Amino acid sequence: MYVAATPLCPLFEAPEEGAQRVDEILLGWPVSGPEEVRGDWWRIRTHYGYTGWVRREGLAPAAERPLGERMVVTASFADVLAGPEVERPVLTTLPRGSLPTVREGQAPEGWRRVELPDGRNGYTKGSFLENYYGQPGDLPEEQLRARVVERAKSYLGVQYRWGGKSPLGIDCSGLTFMAWFFSGVLLYRDARIVPGYPARPIPLEQCRPADLLYFPGHIALYLGEGRYIHSTARAGSDGVVINSLDPDHPDYRADLREKLLTAGTVFPLG
Repeated sequence: MYVAATPLCPLFEAPEEGAQRVDEILLGWPVSGPEEVRGDWWRIRTHYGYTGWVRREGLAPAAERPLGERMVVTASFADVLAGPEVERPVLTTLPRGSLPTVREGQAPEGWRRVELPDGRNGYTKGSFLENYYGQPGDLPEEQLRARVVERAKSYLGVQYRWGGKSPLGIDCSGLTFMAWFFSGVLLYRDARIVPGYPARPIPLEQCRPADLLYFPGHIALYLGEGRYIHSTARAGSDGVVINSLDPDHPDYRADLREKLLTAGTVFPLG
């Protein structure tokens, strides 16, 4: 087992320069493999079942880096500093969703000591982190839906990036994945419903906030009242925006409403 050792470790569809980026894993995310090796390229499988090719130097052995207290970065970005003072050198900057190893003790109030996968130790603000849960907690359904919507909205204005999953750039399925990731639900990485993953189809009229909208090659998160949030490369949007299914709304996207295939939910049916 390995973990991503860099803030953003891109996955490519082929082991060669210029290959298309299909996904990216964030620092501390576990992967298994290699399933295949070609030079310094490894084909690996993410903890949510997605596969791709990475550079070997982008990974570190997980066994040598105990997870300790598992926490997740919730700020857009979190600097890891050489010491617990803001004037100290920046060792690296972690994007939202990173899973650094957090060590207890030896940190002044307001700071947390973290160990990076390359063995370096540093400090980041405690307000940038929260506990990470690998599965949904005991939140009531309405609170969970509101939490997922809030996480999705935290990416508003982020530019569109094919295969992206961070505040530096994110694509449509990256956005819906990350919106649910913080609540311990791992969706399929691409814009379709796949057996074995949490999302199941539902009629559009049953769609509620935090449910999913599927279009050909595209996915969005439903907000309620006919509105949805998505990452789109459409000229004039160029990133994460909110649009509407209502023809009378100024944010209506006729091209998407006409192509809507189905809605989906991770909640029990019936």
